[in-house]
Amino acid sequence: MYLNQFLILAAALFCIGVYGVLARRNGVLVLMSIELILNSVNINLVALSAMNGDVTGQVFALFVIAVAAAEVGVGLAIVLLIYRNRRSIDIAEANLLKG
Repeated sequence: MYLNQFLILAAALFCIGVYGVLARRNGVLVLMSIELILNSVNINLVALSAMNGDVTGQVFALFVIAVAAAEVGVGLAIVLLIYRNRRSIDIAEANLLKG
């Protein structure tokens, strides 16, 4: 497979993720869209790393996976807090949690 095929796939995933973050109001779907964005970055890092014959991009991809795991943990905790207080996971109601 050629490099441009991986880059087109990553660009498509990135665009879908950005659309999901901007258009969705559900907290879980926003978190899933952020994961799509991070996975598109991982595809770019691994593809460019394989093209150059270097493992640096693959190491950075592992760090991105670790950051994504931490982001999901914190994000789900925030979504659960919103649901517990408001009985909805609508992001627009998150500003009502100011105390």
